[in-house]
Amino acid sequence: MKDIEKSFARAFSSVDGARVIAHLRSITIERFMGSNATDAELRGLEAQRALVHQIETLTQRGKNG
Repeated sequence: MKDIEKSFARAFSSVDGARVIAHLRSITIERFMGSNATDAELRGLEAQRALVHQIETLTQRGKNG
């Protein structure tokens, strides 16, 4: 698992990588769903948020060794 964590750290630690993560956060984690959102929409967004969180976690692990 360490190799993939290092790869994530290399990929997302650059200026461009940070820009990509910021964009992914803005369209997932920081996105607000109104009260009219369907169950399917909420589940889909939550899956996207989980993926962004996984990317951030692996990136951080790769940076910390």
